[in-house]
Amino acid sequence: MAKVITIANQKGGVAKTTTAQALGAGLKDRGYKVLVVDADPQGNLSSSINAEVYNCATIYDTMTKKTPVKDVIQKLEAFDIVPANIIFAGIEHKLMVEPGREFRLDETVIIPVVDNYDYVIIDTPPTLGILTMNAIMAADEIIIPTTASIFAAAGIEQLKMFADSIIPYRKRGELKYNGILITKYNPRTTVSKELKKFTEELSKVIGTKIYDTYIRFSVAVEEAQVQKVDIFSYAKNNIAEDYTFFVDEFLKGASD
Repeated sequence: MAKVITIANQKGGVAKTTTAQALGAGLKDRGYKVLVVDADPQGNLSSSINAEVYNCATIYDTMTKKTPVKDVIQKLEAFDIVPANIIFAGIEHKLMVEPGREFRLDETVIIPVVDNYDYVIIDTPPTLGILTMNAIMAADEIIIPTTASIFAAAGIEQLKMFADSIIPYRKRGELKYNGILITKYNPRTTVSKELKKFTEELSKVIGTKIYDTYIRFSVAVEEAQVQKVDIFSYAKNNIAEDYTFFVDEFLKGASD
């Protein structure tokens, strides 16, 4: 049975999609069976990995019970993916009046295929709405990417409060905060160093760890997305090296 990992932070621009993509590709490279679920209506993860997003069934069709998830999954070189496109933006309105709406992602996307994979990774939108709620309800663990900025750090507290408010209604077991991953980091600036310390203190408050690995800022992320390949396939560069260490650290924690 797969371990379900949700990548979340209600602050935008903190590399949630890049982290979901890199974790999925890194685990696949190490021989694991991986499914990545694009639960963000922007569909950036799907586009960046060259998934088909038009003239095909997507996560919207599965969550509205039109198409079984097995007929939506695309098998790509980097990993298997449940894609999304802008039509998915209508799902919140669609689910608003439906009972059990907070479990729709788990029931229609995750549970039917959970025995087919080692890891399922869910990318989320930068909001604390019904989609992020669904991703938390479906998760075994949460990884929180954050930049070394005061606003992104505040987003961590807001995410924790939001998750804690819905945890009592989960159907799964205990939710684990796997850790906070600092991204787009510039170790040469004083403000980054100070905010990194602040984030480390915040991690103690919410009861999770800061990953020893931090992801340096690099234009290679945007370049890889333009080429529609994962960061490891694009080039050997600093950010690929950082995410390699992150995946190794993640797996070490999973085995401890």
